Amino acid sequence: MNATHELTQTPAELSFPSRLPHVGTTIFTVMSALATQKGAVNLGQGFPDFDCDPRIVDAVAHAMRDGHNQYPPMAGAAPLRQAIAAKIDSLYGRQYDADREITVTAGATQALLTAILCCVHPGDEVIVIEPMYDSYVPSIELAGGKPVFVSLEAPDYALPFDKIAAAITPKTRLLMINTPHNPTGRVWREADMRKLEEIVSGTNVLIVSDEVYEHMVYDSAPHESVSRYPELAKRSFVVSSFGKTFHVTGWKIGYVAAPTALTAEFRKVHQFNVFTVNTPMQVGLAQYLGDPAPYMNLPAFYQKKRDFFRAGLANTRFKMLPCDGTYFQCVDYAGISDLPEAEFAQWLTSEIGVAAIPVSAFYHESHESGVVRFCFAKKEETLQLALDRLAKL
Repeated sequence: MNATHELTQTPAELSFPSRLPHVGTTIFTVMSALATQKGAVNLGQGFPDFDCDPRIVDAVAHAMRDGHNQYPPMAGAAPLRQAIAAKIDSLYGRQYDADREITVTAGATQALLTAILCCVHPGDEVIVIEPMYDSYVPSIELAGGKPVFVSLEAPDYALPFDKIAAAITPKTRLLMINTPHNPTGRVWREADMRKLEEIVSGTNVLIVSDEVYEHMVYDSAPHESVSRYPELAKRSFVVSSFGKTFHVTGWKIGYVAAPTALTAEFRKVHQFNVFTVNTPMQVGLAQYLGDPAPYMNLPAFYQKKRDFFRAGLANTRFKMLPCDGTYFQCVDYAGISDLPEAEFAQWLTSEIGVAAIPVSAFYHESHESGVVRFCFAKKEETLQLALDRLAKL
């Protein structure tokens, strides 16, 4: 064996224990690959199939041509942080200091990971309300924390505040909440926030509030951000996403608003896991935020899609669950099949030509409710094609 060949070998002793031994290929990757293979309409993954406003692209292109192509400040470009602070104040009445309390992030997922890493120590407990976005638990485990699960149950996914209160122990460091809620479309109301205030008052529990769908609340209801509530805001990292709001999920730009002391700890981690975020996109977004119409009109834009999709689903054998927010519609398929959720989703993709996601995939262990999730952030013709296929069931 020659020396060159020896160098190409991978010695067995270089193997090492996985930091995330239970994480494999996600259901989203599996279902999207199957949808492509079968030529199915992909209502599984949560992103639009239509273009964003060309004005926002022009704003970013102008920023590039105007020379905004080097590092911005670690916390984010000042004009964007100022625009974010003004937006939160206008919508929710909370005044965050743009310099000390707003941080621009590389999407919401990085914001969530960074918030967890900055405050969760090995052995700390983190309360997670499931079904949940799939980054929560791996992020907690990477920090050495212990997830403590509180489950919502179909069909109404009501918040079990007695169980949330009972889950708090002296080891509880953090509580993760998500409103509007992915995957169920449930929206927290004022009464829910007041109950949460009562539960955490007098404790040292911090909150990560995932509000990436804040501008997708329907039927004239307001989005109840934790930033509206002083007892909650003082202990919360509030996470949102420009990708969701402006139909540019591939840009991966979000932000975190938090009190000064929490932001200081957040930035200690942020500066070493991404340092900062794409400069021309920040400058372009700051300019685009000067007009509030795009995000103020978003509820009506998506409610029209929701209503169109639900009207079509009424002609199928699916039973629709409530959808008060997000761009996801959950359905009960008990009247169609008794297959487990993952198997039904694969059958629906392969045989009917419409991809969905099993809601059981959003729980930490097997949790069958006979419910799958569709995404309606699609062109009307995409939704109509899917509905035509589903009506044949």
